[in-house]
Amino acid sequence: MTIQETAALLRAQNDVLILTHRRPDGDTVGCAAGLCRALRALGKRAWVLYNPDTTALFTPYLEGLIAPEGAEPAFVVSVDIAGRGLFPQVEERWLARGIDLAIDHHPSYEGFARESCVDAARAACGEIVFEIAQALGPVTADIALPLYVAVATDTGCFMYGNTSPASHRTAAALMETGIDYQAVNKRHFRTKSLRRLQLESGIIAGMELHNGGKLAIASVSLARMAELGATEEDADDIAAFVGQVEGVESSVTIRELRDGGCKLSVRTVGGLNATKVCACLGGGGHAAAAGCTVPGTIEEAKAAILEAIRAVEQK
Repeated sequence: MTIQETAALLRAQNDVLILTHRRPDGDTVGCAAGLCRALRALGKRAWVLYNPDTTALFTPYLEGLIAPEGAEPAFVVSVDIAGRGLFPQVEERWLARGIDLAIDHHPSYEGFARESCVDAARAACGEIVFEIAQALGPVTADIALPLYVAVATDTGCFMYGNTSPASHRTAAALMETGIDYQAVNKRHFRTKSLRRLQLESGIIAGMELHNGGKLAIASVSLARMAELGATEEDADDIAAFVGQVEGVESSVTIRELRDGGCKLSVRTVGGLNATKVCACLGGGGHAAAAGCTVPGTIEEAKAAILEAIRAVEQK
């Protein structure tokens, strides 16, 4: 669907529930909050489904927007969710019911919804939701703030390779509403806990370099997290850190999960396609940033991702 068609579909609804993905980031949370507020500005009943994975870094943007227990909305929207495997357990009943509308920007979007508004050329799903919000009505500061978070976090404060002229135009329009973007940038990009810095120190100490220093692989174990008393908030977007090492073109961060297995995040600035690598292991994402979850230990996950990288490089 086009932006205008999507806005028209949403305008026709009166009872909307918005879903976010597993281990929610700034894009999915920002989109959910911004869209929810835009719908409420039209007098619609709109809620965001509670996601237990949401960290304290992002919960302030959802204040007053979380759906009450027992809510039975007529229309369900997913934001920034590319595949069925990315729905948290709490959302599985809605997935089984059927998603009415998916708004997304991933090339790996699986087409699971009845209607879809997808643009894989966008750096952030927040760019799409911003245009939908514009089509719905005036974008006020309370709508703009979470959408700025969405765009800023998915572009790494406009430093990632996915950043486009459209990203900057969207950010400028959001800033013009009067939001405190400086506070957002400080909160998300210029503030680190001591535990986060200690995590980064351990990552560097245990990091492996391959392909003449162009590929870096690092891991974060549950034992290290427990030793430091680190939380999910301390580890937020830690995958971006490894790629900052000079000479590294592709990086893999492996996070051991509490429910078993490992989450892998692949970031690239060279010729390697991160989506193709992660697709080998059942994941997906973007050409420069993708992820997947695999069973087994950190060492087994490392062996699996190295094999996937070799397979993609040989094609």
